Amino acid sequence: MTNIKNILLSSVLIGGAIYTATKLIRLQPVMEIKPYFKRKSPYLFAHRGGLGLRPEHTKLAFDNALNFAVDGFEIDIRLTKDEEIVVFHDEYIDRVSDGFGKVSDYTLEELSAFDFAYHFKLSDDSYPYRGHEDAKVMTLEELLDKYPDMLINIDIKDPIETRAGCIVVKKLYDLLERKNVRDRVLVTSFQDAQIKQFDLYAKGKYAIGAGVDEVLKAYTSFVTSLGHMYTPTRDTFQLPIAAGTIRLDTKSFINFMKKLNIAPGYWVINDVEQMSQLLDRGAQTIVTDYPDIAYHVLRDQFHI
Repeated sequence: MTNIKNILLSSVLIGGAIYTATKLIRLQPVMEIKPYFKRKSPYLFAHRGGLGLRPEHTKLAFDNALNFAVDGFEIDIRLTKDEEIVVFHDEYIDRVSDGFGKVSDYTLEELSAFDFAYHFKLSDDSYPYRGHEDAKVMTLEELLDKYPDMLINIDIKDPIETRAGCIVVKKLYDLLERKNVRDRVLVTSFQDAQIKQFDLYAKGKYAIGAGVDEVLKAYTSFVTSLGHMYTPTRDTFQLPIAAGTIRLDTKSFINFMKKLNIAPGYWVINDVEQMSQLLDRGAQTIVTDYPDIAYHVLRDQFHI
């Protein structure tokens, strides 16, 4: 009789544990899909406008990317000395222009004097866009106005511990609200602190990406079989295909993200085979330096 009682008790406990675990899985919260991610996927984004084809972050690049049916642009932003938001990646202008020094040390008017195609070189060692009128620095406002149908993936570059980094988030939020672009803008940063700061103003109204810390938290939960305990707080993870020896492009991890309504995005994908594999596995966004290559992959694979 005692054995039967023990068996029954064990069965109840095991059954309760299974029920609890099942309930946890069933009730796991998922992200509400924002309008930004309700368009037909996969998305093709030109990285900095398609820096493999034209000078990065210039009107030359953005205009050229439109020839390849891109869904949008992946861009970076920084703040100028006079607190204007410009579309720019580096802390310094030296690599891409005929000037030198920090973006934050120049006013917008001063930056506008530089040639941002100065170092762009083709395979034949020519510099065909030097001095071009469309090789000037662009403001974020100009970009939003010139390309009203494009999705814009904004990466905040100024670190939160800098003066520019402290100011840029509120400036960005105010600009986006004034331009009424909630449904076509995604805001992200490698720094989770900047994303959290932005969302303090946005209060969930904009799609936001995950920084390094948030991705690490999610991936750790996934690989330790505690994925059902992870609570998503970001609309997309934008990832390299690998971090060291750790693969971030597996079908199982992509499925994990998609079950939580987290859009899996990958950068910077310039190889045809890698693009094709990621699309087969369910990647929602491909960011590339070469939108021409991605256009042909999408056309061949999805008949787009």
